[in-house]
Amino acid sequence: MSFALVSCSDQSSEQSIYLPKDLHSSKREIAITAEYDAQVQEDSATGWLMGEKLFQAETELLIRGEQSGPASNIVPTKLPSSRKAFFGDLHVHTAYSLDGYPVGTLATPYDAYRYAKGEPILHPAGFEMQLSRPLDFYAVTDHAMFLGVVQAAADTTTEFSKNEVAQPLHDLNAAENMNASTFGLVRRFWAFASFIPDSIRQITEGQLNPNEVLEVVRTAWIDTIEAADSFNDPGNFTTFAGYEYTSSTEDSGNLHRNVIFEGTDRLPREPFSRFHSVNPEDLWQWMDELRNKGVESLAIPHNSNGSNGQMFKLEDWAGSPLDDDYAKQRMRNEPIVEITQIKGTSETHPALSTRDEWAGFEIMPFRVGANALSKIEGSYVRDALLNGLTLEKKGISNPFKFGFIGSSDTHTGASEVEESSFSSKLGLMSGTPEQRGSLPRTGIGAEIGYQVMKAMGRGGSQIRIGGDIYAAGWTPTFGASGLAAAWAEENTRSSLYRAFRRKEVFATSGPRIRIRLFGGYDFDEDMLTEADGIERAYAQGVSMGGELSPITSANGKLINNSSTPEFIVMASADPESAPLQRLQIVKGWVDERGTHERVIDVACAGDVQVNPETDRCPHNAAKVDISDCSISARTGSAQLFALWRDPDFQPEQRAFYYARAIENPTCRWSTWDAVRAGVEPRPDLPRTVQERAWSSPIHYLP
Repeated sequence: MSFALVSCSDQSSEQSIYLPKDLHSSKREIAITAEYDAQVQEDSATGWLMGEKLFQAETELLIRGEQSGPASNIVPTKLPSSRKAFFGDLHVHTAYSLDGYPVGTLATPYDAYRYAKGEPILHPAGFEMQLSRPLDFYAVTDHAMFLGVVQAAADTTTEFSKNEVAQPLHDLNAAENMNASTFGLVRRFWAFASFIPDSIRQITEGQLNPNEVLEVVRTAWIDTIEAADSFNDPGNFTTFAGYEYTSSTEDSGNLHRNVIFEGTDRLPREPFSRFHSVNPEDLWQWMDELRNKGVESLAIPHNSNGSNGQMFKLEDWAGSPLDDDYAKQRMRNEPIVEITQIKGTSETHPALSTRDEWAGFEIMPFRVGANALSKIEGSYVRDALLNGLTLEKKGISNPFKFGFIGSSDTHTGASEVEESSFSSKLGLMSGTPEQRGSLPRTGIGAEIGYQVMKAMGRGGSQIRIGGDIYAAGWTPTFGASGLAAAWAEENTRSSLYRAFRRKEVFATSGPRIRIRLFGGYDFDEDMLTEADGIERAYAQGVSMGGELSPITSANGKLINNSSTPEFIVMASADPESAPLQRLQIVKGWVDERGTHERVIDVACAGDVQVNPETDRCPHNAAKVDISDCSISARTGSAQLFALWRDPDFQPEQRAFYYARAIENPTCRWSTWDAVRAGVEPRPDLPRTVQERAWSSPIHYLP
């Protein structure tokens, strides 16, 4: 067998027919999407879709007293320059999630926190999962929708399991049923697929007592909170109580948010779910009402890439144009957005950012929960930032002034974001390379499975390539991503939460790359290397997530209306990953002709200079040996930094700036699977990726 060395060419490292720019023009995918949309219309007409309001929203509180864990011995400091980068995951599912337990997940919130602290836990398929090093913070965010209910239905010792609707799920995860055979997986699929609509129907028809369901939800919620408190260790490891609000449009346009609470002494008795309302604006109103009772929280949208254009549309839920009230309420409740995770990266899209060679990074182009293509416009964060500038130019408050984080969305309790150990997120459904789509299915079972799925109307979940049958749809497009990171004074709930609120946060695709961004008018080159450089940057400018203005607070005069903003950008490579290849600034702005964007390399590995004609670093010749995934470890840089002045700055133009650090190429998880199996990588998937980190934006306001 032959293997090739893959160069770090910006295009070749990400070329694949699985890039969104190809799939959105694929006749096969367009036909599957049309068929799905037709089925949605039919289901909508018959009332099958899950849009019912089953429960009344309430703000009754659990008053628990101070539950922040062991007392911290750290003396808090007020100096911003003392802030350190802390890494974690704010999007983790366990057996309590209605789509976690059905894929064989047995991990509890307690198991999830043990994993985050460095202990091994078991994958549903039986193998161990363990981090290479512990994380700094973690939040179990199981779906509020039927929280704990599927598990209670399957456990025949519970009262809830005695309900007729629970019977198909009985002993679903008993030892004898924990297998990934075609028959076993089909049984799981049908049991889960029927349980939710059957439960909704029985509640609405009075056959299932909604209070019985809520009792299960509230019990699981209390256990989730207690798990967070039992592992919270100020100064060493921080946990947050949270959950996922899982709303969507009828056509599977994803509108999911994770709700993170600052503390646990006062919390709602039950989480707000889509069964209280599918309208995210009702979630924000509930959060506002809780805030008035002393309960502080924030919601974090995720997977806008799968929203079918709904996450960042320019109208509210009722279809009215966005106004100041909408924008202020959204920003009060949603200051940050998750731009990368297993189900894809939502920064931007090749069709939107045609001059950004890195725009196609690990994008999952489908709607969440369906193999139908997701509309591009309204689904990506950079586009939302640009639309926010347009709204501001029209005199409307900006509802899209987000900070950036990443997280995993694992459904096994384990945040597996390293390419070499990635086992996807779907438990028994993705525990093998064949299920993940990196290796072909073999034997007569492959053909039988192909025909069974086709007969079930799920033909889009598999594809023939060169005579081989591979998993298709979402799973091959999944990425081993990502992590949330925050610049905070200490590793405590209060310090980290303040960082979330001020948007001094950044996202990575998995490696623990550290990235910083400051903007101001009085910076100099010495600040990049002097010991007091960071202190001066905070004192003389604003950090990521901040706003830069030419107006002084001292006398209100325009003292910098002819000055050019300066940006300090710094990045440090993860010592356990690849070296850095380049450091970039992404700028967006609005003028009389509309919105614009530009990607500028500002620092290059190897101390070479950026080409002023192209704004690009020369290729640094980094390579990946596909036979064993070894890399050019001596090519690239451990640190990159720059002081950059915007050469095209116009003081009257609104703009945003964020930093992006790009690693040398490394093997994608699908290539690691192939290497371990001793076969060629799947031909239609990228062999390598370039991991990265994104800072939150700084906005310039004229």
